[in-house]
Amino acid sequence: MAVAPWLFGGLCFRFRDQNPEVAVEGPLPISSCGGSNVAAAAEDREPQREAVPGLESQWRQIENSESGRERPLRAGESWFLVEQHWYKRWEVYVQGGDQDSGTFPGCINNADLFEDQVNWHLKKGLVEGEDYVLLPAAAWHYLVDWYGLEHGQPPIERKVVELPSVQKVEVYPVELLLVRHSDMDTPHTAQFSHTDSVDLVLRTAREHFLVSPQEETRLWIKNAEGSFERLCNTRVTVLDAALKTGQVVIMETRNKDGTWPSAQPQAVNTALEEEEKFQGQPGICGLTNLGNTCFMNSALQCLSNVPQLTEYFLKNRYLEELNFCNPLGMKGEIAEAYADLVKQAWSGHHRSIVPHVFKTKVGHFASQFLGYQQHDSQELLSFLLDGLHEDLNRVKKKEYVELCDAAGRPDQEVAQEAWQNHKRRNDSVIVDTFHGLFKSTLVCPDCGNVSVTFDPFCYLSVPLPVSHKRVMEVFFVSMDPRRKPEQHRLVVPKKGKISDLCVALAKHTGMSPERMMVADVFSHRFYKIYQLEESLSSILDRDDIFIYEVSGRSAIGENSREDVVLPIYLRERTPARDYNNSYYGLMLFGHPLLVSVPRDRLSWDALYHILLYRLSRYVTRPSSDDEDDGDEKDIEDKDNIPKPGHMAGASSQDSGPEQAGPSSGVAGGSRAPVDNSPGPSHWPQRARRKHLFTLQTVNSNGTSDRSTFNEDTHAQPYIAIDWEPEMKKRYYDEVEAEGYVKHDCVGYVLKKAPVRLQECIELFTTVETLEKENPWYCPTCKQHQLATKKLDLWMLPETLIIHLKRFSYTKFSREKLDTLVEFPIRDLDFSEFVIKPQNESAPELYKYDLIAVSNHYGGLRDGHYTTFACNKDSGQWHYFDDNSVSPVTENQIESKAAYVLFYQRQDVARRLQPQPSSSDPPASPACGSPPNSEFMDVN
Repeated sequence: MAVAPWLFGGLCFRFRDQNPEVAVEGPLPISSCGGSNVAAAAEDREPQREAVPGLESQWRQIENSESGRERPLRAGESWFLVEQHWYKRWEVYVQGGDQDSGTFPGCINNADLFEDQVNWHLKKGLVEGEDYVLLPAAAWHYLVDWYGLEHGQPPIERKVVELPSVQKVEVYPVELLLVRHSDMDTPHTAQFSHTDSVDLVLRTAREHFLVSPQEETRLWIKNAEGSFERLCNTRVTVLDAALKTGQVVIMETRNKDGTWPSAQPQAVNTALEEEEKFQGQPGICGLTNLGNTCFMNSALQCLSNVPQLTEYFLKNRYLEELNFCNPLGMKGEIAEAYADLVKQAWSGHHRSIVPHVFKTKVGHFASQFLGYQQHDSQELLSFLLDGLHEDLNRVKKKEYVELCDAAGRPDQEVAQEAWQNHKRRNDSVIVDTFHGLFKSTLVCPDCGNVSVTFDPFCYLSVPLPVSHKRVMEVFFVSMDPRRKPEQHRLVVPKKGKISDLCVALAKHTGMSPERMMVADVFSHRFYKIYQLEESLSSILDRDDIFIYEVSGRSAIGENSREDVVLPIYLRERTPARDYNNSYYGLMLFGHPLLVSVPRDRLSWDALYHILLYRLSRYVTRPSSDDEDDGDEKDIEDKDNIPKPGHMAGASSQDSGPEQAGPSSGVAGGSRAPVDNSPGPSHWPQRARRKHLFTLQTVNSNGTSDRSTFNEDTHAQPYIAIDWEPEMKKRYYDEVEAEGYVKHDCVGYVLKKAPVRLQECIELFTTVETLEKENPWYCPTCKQHQLATKKLDLWMLPETLIIHLKRFSYTKFSREKLDTLVEFPIRDLDFSEFVIKPQNESAPELYKYDLIAVSNHYGGLRDGHYTTFACNKDSGQWHYFDDNSVSPVTENQIESKAAYVLFYQRQDVARRLQPQPSSSDPPASPACGSPPNSEFMDVN
């Protein structure tokens, strides 16, 4: 029987053509097995066979020698099954000592061990010692040579497997049902040892189903409950993968467009067929925005256009390096998900793809990216590079490496040691492509101790030269009621004080800074009234800042003649939503005021007329006919208004839930409910004739009178002007009240001169002093010190990622720097920045060409990410905006939106460049732009 050796994969049975094991020589009385003259055939094939030893020698070789039954089991060795009855007959024969005896056992016959004579499957439930004996390979071959094997019977070869805490001969291998994903109803049965790798199962399936070497496949298993599970790690054994006899193993083949059939729902089969028919430029493929995922799309497009990394995935080199046991990795899932994206994008069969699976994987392993909030493309890029590195780390078991200081040794020696130590724990395609080395020098300010270390980096985060000036918009409110509020744009020091803001405004208005008070207005209230010595950093760009002209400063002394500054709120009495409409509430409206009142005129009536004068621009005085004198008498009593203990300066930040609401802004905002009942006031009241409005003392939030909140009655009072709806409608001009004018300075824009990328790199390598939050422990002083630190570039990677630090965060402020950074498309020279002794004969080792840019448009709260990238095959630059892709020219790449830059070393570009044929024109070493392209203005 001739059996193709691949049918069983060399796993369980080892066949030779016909039955070459059968051979009978010497004085054996029977010369044939199964009726054929096998002895003669054997002599023809092996004419120099040794003579059969004596019976005693046979016994020793089979039972007692190193090659006999007594030898210990060793994992991976082959042992053979021999039918128990035949073996007993052989024992009787050899122990009898007579070779001519009639007890000769004849050919080895294992027929009783098989279920049938066609498939030669072993019977179930065979027991060692009752149904068969086990012989090592050498003993088995001795017996076959001496006695022969029954014609047509296969040898029953089994492997010794090492199970947990025991070694045993695997009599019953695992029998798997192999099927294709496209044809689940036609299984192929194959047997495997528990120690065989899953990769052998895959190769067996590929061979049986005639899959070409170019096609990529993967395995799934069908569990008992009917669910399917990926067999990701093909390097584990069948035992470790927990595969059982009778289990269905599905082989899936990747589609031509880079997708997997199992990842696509059945409803989109028609769309998939259309996609496969589409043939475009590989790599020119958009990514669908899943909802605020433009940051992810931008990072992926940049990384996808790094030539050597993309080739690594397209040529499936990653499959051999997937690290499934790295505790710092993601069990290969991030690498596989990224590989799927790359294969789809570079298949040329997609206009755009939906990165839903990749997004799910990222969210699973990095919870900060869960959901659909806005994120930073550089943060995702950092996570992705680290995840790919750990998933593809060639170091399976990381050893402990102790970091050593230079201790006066030469830089070359210390740098080489640091890089070797790094490679002992980290060795992957990410390290090969993106990792470099920089030198870190720390100097103690007390003892002068110098610490030098060399540390690897994956990207450079370079600072931008920051302006020490800040532009702030404010509204100036004059004491002259005829003047409308003025909007000013002021340039002040970033680390300045409130007094600097007043000085800057004084240059525009001619008003003395001493006559100004600065307040933050929010929801028709004073959110905060600032003191002159407070820092400007506490004011955010979105705050509505009003600067009021006052006649002077309030004084604490009782006998002082200085004016008092009173905060004034405007309120309107409105019917509340009550069933009987008898319940009234108060609503704040308009912009509050800071009004100077002479200390000797602190009476209700005097205050009324002062406020009427201050509001005269938008409040009409009633005629004599309109006033209702009635019977009420005007009683002046300056003691009716409490004397303030100090000027207004309280903050309403903690005034309660009623404070929340939108900012009033310049044009006025929505009204905020103040309180539902005026409530009894313990402040002295006065009898008065009917006026346009009434006055009421309130707390700093303007929501109730002061007594209700038990505020300090000696504190600065807040006064509310309460309007009846009819009176407000007749005499209050809302349009005029909200009016303002723009000063000429509003058109001023702080010019930001562009900076060169080289300036940012110089700033990165500049000596700096550590911050208080991050001191350095000096081993000589034995204490933490604010040491000086300097970073220098020692060794640069093949692909250099430069992150421009556009986002600035402090305790009180956040801002995005929209400075234009001028960066070269070609020939970025790092020779002046690398301090390692250079190879002057190879200048291309220090020159880089741009291959991709991640852009960020917008501000801190919202924005949009896009990508410029150079296609590695065509050399054409393209603009990737989610699922939209357009060709662009090189002069469109540089903009204020540039955020992350990808540069490739020129020697790598030449190495990866395909050799042109004699008919092809010479290719440019850097990415270029075709002369006849459709251009797109992205600036």
